[in-house]
Amino acid sequence: MTDSIAFVLGNGTSRSSIDLNKIKDFGTVYGCNALYREFSPDYLIAVDSKMIFEIAKSGYQNQNQVWTNPNKLYKNFENLNYFNPSKGWSSGPTALWMASQHQHKKIYILGFDYKGLDNGKKINNIYADTPNYKKSVDTATYYGNWLRQTQTVIKENKKIQYFRVISLDNYCPDELNNFENLKTITVDQFQKQFDIVPRPQN
Repeated sequence: MTDSIAFVLGNGTSRSSIDLNKIKDFGTVYGCNALYREFSPDYLIAVDSKMIFEIAKSGYQNQNQVWTNPNKLYKNFENLNYFNPSKGWSSGPTALWMASQHQHKKIYILGFDYKGLDNGKKINNIYADTPNYKKSVDTATYYGNWLRQTQTVIKENKKIQYFRVISLDNYCPDELNNFENLKTITVDQFQKQFDIVPRPQN
């Protein structure tokens, strides 16, 4: 890869104030699932079959890079890119792994919130209440697998400096505090670093 900075976008609500169009000026952007509805990253990663059907129906993959795992359900879909072999991971950690494979020197991780809203009880996702997502009042999915997969990527890529970007009240798992190549910064610090004006909130 030619640029040294990458941004990996999960869909946790902590990234909702960040103007994604601005970050494209600073590096390569990797995103997940329904992100394509409002923003086109350089690489869109989706491993859930329902999301792939939605994306393929929209035709987004015909003009943009979409990556997924091999699946007989959509083996005849055109213009999809496949991980070989399949990671078998969730979309967010798979996107982080892909960015790391491209050997960026710095990777900023946004919207990897892990814990649900309302003290972990309710789903934490920007696209809650939309097609192929849970309702905002639904119970949050346990984040253990996502966290373990994230840890694996960071542990295996010691030469890459990772920055997890969180809101002030966001959850920080103890397991992520033991990596020398991972730092936690706030959304405000991130936006000041790249001179990004916060996006207005509804």
